[in-house]
Amino acid sequence: MSEDLSGLDTFPKLLVHHAKVRGDRPAIREKDLGIWQTWTWTEFADEVRALACGLAAQGFKRGDHLALVGDNRPRVYATVCAAQCLGGIPVPLYQDAVAAEMAFPIQNAEITHAVAEDQEQVDKLLEILPTCPTLAHIYYDDPRGMRHYAQPVLMSYDKLLALGHESHRRDPAFLETEIAKGSGADTAAMFFTSGTTGVPKGVVLTHHALIDRAMAAAQMEGLTDRDVVLAYLPPAWIGQNIFSYAQPFVTGYCICCPESAATVMTDMREVGPTYYFAPPRVLEALLTQVSIRIQDLWWGGRKAYDYFMGVASRVGGPILDGQAVPLQDRLLYTLGNIFLYGPLRNVLGMSRVRVAYTAGEAIGPDLFKFFRSIGINLKQLYGSTETSVFVCIQPNGQVKPDTVGPAVKGVELKFTPQRELLIRSPGLFKEYYKNPQATAEAKDADGWFHTGDAGYFDPAGHVKIIDRVKDVGQLRDGTLFAPKYLENKLKFFPYIKEAVAFGDKRDTVCAFVNIDMDAVANWAEKRNLAYSGYTDLAQQEPVAALIRECIEKVNADLAREPELANSQIHRFLVLHKELDADDGELTRTRKVRRGYIAEKYAPLIDALYGGKRECHIETQVRFEDGRTGMISADLRILDATVAVPLAKAA
Repeated sequence: MSEDLSGLDTFPKLLVHHAKVRGDRPAIREKDLGIWQTWTWTEFADEVRALACGLAAQGFKRGDHLALVGDNRPRVYATVCAAQCLGGIPVPLYQDAVAAEMAFPIQNAEITHAVAEDQEQVDKLLEILPTCPTLAHIYYDDPRGMRHYAQPVLMSYDKLLALGHESHRRDPAFLETEIAKGSGADTAAMFFTSGTTGVPKGVVLTHHALIDRAMAAAQMEGLTDRDVVLAYLPPAWIGQNIFSYAQPFVTGYCICCPESAATVMTDMREVGPTYYFAPPRVLEALLTQVSIRIQDLWWGGRKAYDYFMGVASRVGGPILDGQAVPLQDRLLYTLGNIFLYGPLRNVLGMSRVRVAYTAGEAIGPDLFKFFRSIGINLKQLYGSTETSVFVCIQPNGQVKPDTVGPAVKGVELKFTPQRELLIRSPGLFKEYYKNPQATAEAKDADGWFHTGDAGYFDPAGHVKIIDRVKDVGQLRDGTLFAPKYLENKLKFFPYIKEAVAFGDKRDTVCAFVNIDMDAVANWAEKRNLAYSGYTDLAQQEPVAALIRECIEKVNADLAREPELANSQIHRFLVLHKELDADDGELTRTRKVRRGYIAEKYAPLIDALYGGKRECHIETQVRFEDGRTGMISADLRILDATVAVPLAKAA
């Protein structure tokens, strides 16, 4: 990245620049009805201009907040920039959130205007409208099902655009003047935290913070306007926003919006992204799909897969890092690349990926190693909403499975005596909106942001994150208890979708497990195991034995780690339902709400530690249409074999 962007201190100014410099280059693509549609930078800038003028005609002004709720679509990103052109503040909301969850951010930010993708999202906004008195304008993109909606707050996106075109014709200089008023110190966007531990907080980020960090990472990785990214994660998540908005505006590269969540894999193969991001849960799901396919191979095919994956596990990472590898191993890896690794990358849609990141939560070392071993340059980065994402990145050739790399240029790091990581960075947030107490607790007088993450520097200066400070504990014998570390090791297995470990201030570790329905169903069908649904399958004795086998493999691995050898899992149960964000058990970014789960399922924890063999449970669940119901089951509680720590065995 060598382009001079000095003086372009806001996203609207960057958009004007790209429309002039690379106006005919693709800015954003969308797959609609099976066909890819392309907006050039000029076309995208024209859309933003009309939309901004339309919003201004509707009373939207500098300092106002605008909500966006929907999937990744060109019009979502055009709306973000249109609001910024007027000095307004876009507030993306999670599209899978229920109506009640949207009420707080709309009330807190006193949102006046909202853009909703379709009827589903409009219905949610209309449901909470009586409790959100400031929300005076709702615009919808997809008109299907909206024909008989007569609420005065509603207007179609197309009509808003028409208003904008008319307004621009009357005053062609208006928007240019508004854009010129903007500065890097202005608020660019507000993102609400996932609310893992309580009420979500509105994180206020400036243009300078987002642009500075996007540029630092782009320069480090050599990103250009020839790169391609698939935008498939929620726009309300800061990670997706960085990769599909901030960095494209800094580099000029093109983003592609998939047709739907169900077509992401197909769309990946068609687009061939060169720059890719996936949180661990997505990588876990991909590996599960691969594992299911391998199980369907004939005996010889499975043997060949195991052999060449053994080769990849041994030398794939070193080859990717440019290290010296014995000639025989290199030849075997080349052969494996022709028959296995290359086709596998193609199936995953990663044939052209040059740089891939994972972040959002800790990733299991085995999962990380798998993707690197087949030739995908997957690296770990570390950051958060409050830091504009880019704090640490693993440089090429310095990739380790158990660290997140050193600090990115411009970032300062240090650890407290309690192992908490502190950060100073140009990308730090301005404040938590209307929450000075939380702001003061998170960002001290010297400008250090207190992350709440526990870790340390390794000898090479790379940061190693072990867990959240609040979650790291000790067993009664003093053994370190890092629940997320244990859970990630469990989730490497394709049969385990989610896990929650318990053990702080106790003698032993116990765990809840969610099976992966697709993987376990495939496994069960091959064994002619009949089942009626998730609850029935989860409680089958052969399934319990399968999960026990996975747990005992994790215990064997833990026995080799002196600090964690005594934190092996002694007892477990397979939950009768999947942990769900709609039931309050996960955040919208699928992070476990550990405290809530411990409270909700306290009888199950008591049964685990009380030596019981079975426990009856009744749980309220929320269905997709908003209705609630009850699920009851008699859960089997099982013991797992604990391996002898190697130090003791010696």
